[in-house]
Amino acid sequence: MATGYGPASRTSRKLITRRRFSEIVGGAVASVGVLGCETTRRSAPAGAPARKEDSITGSHAPHNPNILIIHCDELRVDCLGAYGNREIQTPHVDALAADGVRFENHFCSYPVCTPSRYSLLSGLPVHDHQGWSNYCTLPPGTETIPGLLKNVGYRTAAAGKMHFTPTYLDVGFERMVLAEQDGPGRWDDDYHRDLRAAGLIDVNDIEDQRSEYRRKAPREYWENCGALPSNLPREWHSTEWVARHALREIDGWGAGGNMLMAGFVKPHHPFDPPKELCDLYDPEKISLLAGWTPECLPHDLETNKGYFPNAGLTEPIMRRVTAYYYATIHHIDIQVGRIVELLKRKGIYDDTLIVFTADHGDNMGYHHMLLKGSYMYEPMAKIPLIIKYPRSRDKGTVYTGLTINTDVAPTLLRQAGVAPGARMAGIDLARDRNGRSLVYGEAALGKEFMVRSDRYKLIQDRKRQRSFFYDLKKDPYELVNCYGDTTHRSQIAPLEKALNAWAANVHEPKAFLDENAPEIPQPNVPKKNNGHREAMIAYSQEKVSEYRRVAK
Repeated sequence: MATGYGPASRTSRKLITRRRFSEIVGGAVASVGVLGCETTRRSAPAGAPARKEDSITGSHAPHNPNILIIHCDELRVDCLGAYGNREIQTPHVDALAADGVRFENHFCSYPVCTPSRYSLLSGLPVHDHQGWSNYCTLPPGTETIPGLLKNVGYRTAAAGKMHFTPTYLDVGFERMVLAEQDGPGRWDDDYHRDLRAAGLIDVNDIEDQRSEYRRKAPREYWENCGALPSNLPREWHSTEWVARHALREIDGWGAGGNMLMAGFVKPHHPFDPPKELCDLYDPEKISLLAGWTPECLPHDLETNKGYFPNAGLTEPIMRRVTAYYYATIHHIDIQVGRIVELLKRKGIYDDTLIVFTADHGDNMGYHHMLLKGSYMYEPMAKIPLIIKYPRSRDKGTVYTGLTINTDVAPTLLRQAGVAPGARMAGIDLARDRNGRSLVYGEAALGKEFMVRSDRYKLIQDRKRQRSFFYDLKKDPYELVNCYGDTTHRSQIAPLEKALNAWAANVHEPKAFLDENAPEIPQPNVPKKNNGHREAMIAYSQEKVSEYRRVAK
C-alpha cells in the first residue's frame, strides 16, 4: 500500500528497514523538506461504493428495531478483511460490512478500555463523563444508550466484558451476564464463577492480568509476549462463553424492542486462542503489520517502555504475536457468524440494527511497540465501526468522513425514535453526509490531547512541553515530527487554536469513583462483603498452583 498504515502483501508492504529507519529519524531535517503540507481531502479507496446523498437508513426502517452492539477489546482497525487485510480470515464481519456501512475514519475518544466504553454508551467525551481510568464509575444521572432505550420500553441486556466499577453498575441494562479480566470484576463476574463450578481456571489470562501472578509467570509467557495456546477447553474460552450468552439472549427476542451489548474480551492480551485455532496463521508466512520499525523511536521509548519490553521485540516474536492475535480475531468472527445465523433463522436480521466496533486499537508492532501506550498514534486511536441499519438500501457503503465513538449513541437512539440525551452532542451518522471537520482525543488522565483533520494530526501535552505534528498523507506512519518546522505553521496554527479551545474545558482530571453506586437488581449480582471475592481469590491461588505443579 502506498499510503495508510494497513497491511500489504509480503512483497510490497511498507515496513521500515533499519537503514531507511536511520535515514528518516536521524535525518529529520532532510526529511522535513519532503513532508510538505497542503489541505487535501482523503477520498474513498478505489472501487469503493460512493456515499449516497440521502439517508442511509432506508425509508422503511422499523421504529423500534432490535439493536445489537458487538464490542471487541483492543482491535486494531486494519486487522479485518473489510478494512483491507488480505491475510486474516474474517468472512462474517466482512459480510456484515457488505450489508451495511463501513466507517473508514472512525476514532475512539480515549485509547483505554473503560473511558472509551463510557464514551460509547453516554455519547460524551471523557472530560465530560469523568471516567478517566479503568477503575472509575459513570456519574449518577448520566444518560446512556441502554438507559434511554429502557425508558421507552426496550428490554436491555449486556453479555461479556463491560469493565465497570462496581462490576454490575446500573447504566441502564436490565440484565448483565459478565466476563471480566482484571480488578474486582474478575472476582465478581459470572464467567469466573462458572469456571470455578467446572473446576477450571484461565491460567494464561490471570498470569497476564494480575500483577501478583504475572511476577511469577513462566519463562514461556515472557519469551512469547503472552502469545500462547489457551489452557481451557474451547467451549470454556471467554470468546465462546460470551457468544453462548449473547445467543441465549437473542434467542428470546421478538420482532423489535430489544437491545444487547455483547462485549468480547478478545483480542485483548494475552493472545491465547483455543488450541484448535493456534495453527490457523503461520508466523513465517504472515506479514508484519505496516508501521513496524526495526527499533523504537527515542521519544516513544521514553514514555512507553512496554508491558512487555518494547526494546526487546524481535521480528520472530512479533510474527508469533501477530499470528495468535489474528487467531483470536478469527475466533470472534466465527461467533459473529453464529449470531447473524440465529438472527436470520428467527427472521429478524433485516430489522435488526447491528454495530460492530471496539474500544481502542493496539500498536501491534507500530514503531516497534506492542499493546497500548505511548502517543495517540493511528493504530491506537483509530477503531473499526460497521453499522448495519434496519432494511438498509445502501449495502456496502463506505463512509469516509471523520467520526468518533461519541457519535454512536445519538445515531442509535434516533434509529429507535428516541431523542438523544441533552448533553449528547454527537452527529447522526445515519443522516450526516460529511462527518466532522476535526476529531479530538485525550489520554494520560487528561495530560495529553489530540486533534486530527482528514490529513493532519497534532498531539500535545497539557503543559505544551511535547508537541507532534504529522502530515498523514506523506508520513502515514508518523515517523517525522514536523512541529518545529516553521514552514508548517500555516497548517499547525488552526489545529493548535482548535485544540486549545477544546481542551479549555478539561480541568485537572480526577476519575469519578463510587464503589457503592447502584448495581442492577438481579439475582446473579453477588452481594457486597459476603466473602465471594475472598473465596474466588483463594480458589484462583489453589488452581494456578495446581496447574503449575502438573505442568512441571
